[in-house]
Amino acid sequence: MMQNKPLALSGAPGASGAPGASDAPTAPAGPIDVAARIAQQTLASRGLDYSSEVRRLLDAGREVMGRCGTTSRPRVADIVAAAGLSNDAFYRHFASKDALVAAILDDGTERLASYLAHQMAKASTPEHQIRGWVEGVMAQATDDDIASTTLAVLWNAGNLGPGLASPTSASGPLAQLLPAPFLALGSQDPDLDASLVAHAIVGRLADHLWHHTRPTPGETDHLVAFCVAAATASSPTPRRSPRSRP
Repeated sequence: MMQNKPLALSGAPGASGAPGASDAPTAPAGPIDVAARIAQQTLASRGLDYSSEVRRLLDAGREVMGRCGTTSRPRVADIVAAAGLSNDAFYRHFASKDALVAAILDDGTERLASYLAHQMAKASTPEHQIRGWVEGVMAQATDDDIASTTLAVLWNAGNLGPGLASPTSASGPLAQLLPAPFLALGSQDPDLDASLVAHAIVGRLADHLWHHTRPTPGETDHLVAFCVAAATASSPTPRRSPRSRP
């Protein structure tokens, strides 16, 4: 933004221009502003490169974990080799391998939440929104590749240090998609009901992943009915769960 008055190199004059205390010399602002601007430009120019590095490390970590399964834990050397990066690049973004595992869990959860939100947005009723959510979560156990990779990430996340994510933390962001349809169905405490339901459904998903089983259509219908019942339990007129897509 252009200044109304040019700034003197040695400081700015008082607002009124009259002599007095306001005319006292001030510290030069120019060099500091220039330094800050150049630093910001440097960070901005490197931001894309750093974002690319982080994405490569996240994807490589997920890939290596998928290969290792639940029999061994990947080494940082394996991950940076798969990413085509160096140890310096790894530790520029992550303090430890545990920090990377936590980030991979967060990244996967955010991706799933985005997908679920997209599916729910296409539904015409609260019941069908809940069905889209349940089916999207349980779909993680219906594809062999997705199931094995998800299990490997959860297995690695089960031994993270204090302050980092845990497998159960994945249910939190997913639960945030449910209060609106729960409220529409009459839930008196949609946030709490959504949290309880998300823990239950994610827990059921984990059971399938650990036992290498897949949910049946009948089970999915039952889970949808369970979620709708949780939302309508305190509603004056409980509604039945639909058994077909919109």
